[in-house]
Amino acid sequence: MINILILGGTTEASALAQALAERNISATFSYAGRVAALKPQPLPVRVGGFGGVEGLITYLQTHRITHLIDATHPFAGQMSQHAVEASQATSVPLIALTRPAWESQPGDHWHIVPDIDAAVDALSGDSQRVMLAIGRMHLPAFSVQPQHHYLLRLVDAPYSPPPLPKHSVVVDRGPFTLDGDLALLREHAIDVVVCKNAGGTGAAAKLVAARQLGLSVIMINRPPSPQRQEVHCVDAVLDWLDQTTERGV
Repeated sequence: MINILILGGTTEASALAQALAERNISATFSYAGRVAALKPQPLPVRVGGFGGVEGLITYLQTHRITHLIDATHPFAGQMSQHAVEASQATSVPLIALTRPAWESQPGDHWHIVPDIDAAVDALSGDSQRVMLAIGRMHLPAFSVQPQHHYLLRLVDAPYSPPPLPKHSVVVDRGPFTLDGDLALLREHAIDVVVCKNAGGTGAAAKLVAARQLGLSVIMINRPPSPQRQEVHCVDAVLDWLDQTTERGV
């Protein structure tokens, strides 16, 4: 019997969950639990961490998981590394459902940086109106650049005021539209967009909007991903499941 664990949280993970549910394939959807408003899934859901690699190994063994699918965010590097190590330790086959990184297009004004700290440094200088599309975890890092007015787009309303003296908060969840992001950037008179290179289509509208408005984008590169098998669409994951099942894995 196939019994799948999906490490989820992305649009692609939800699409995979729907496809598995339609095929009546046994699977569990795992959320890291970093946002309060979790998207409902057509599969059983668990929320929270596993307790490191050893905890994930224990979960795979205890729940007799036959296939492990990493469909986490491209910046969830630690979880992806744990998935690789747990797969190797248990011989549970692993595949990653990823999305290609965004690439700059003609008319873009990107400043590519390696990490959050470099993005903060890139904002040195005169006051600007900055959209931070990076989630809530890294907001405190930008407090060293208090001269800017920050627009924060968050999935959940913040529990406490962000440590930024001048800011506005928009609570919203993607996928976002071009018209919506054009209106948002114009309404808040944004000069610079700061975002992670998440890839995919769900959050790409802000980049097209920035291009059309001639805005600068500080693009944070992805962390290195571990060596593993990767595919970019749900159908490829289903093909992989068929192949591993036929081989008796």
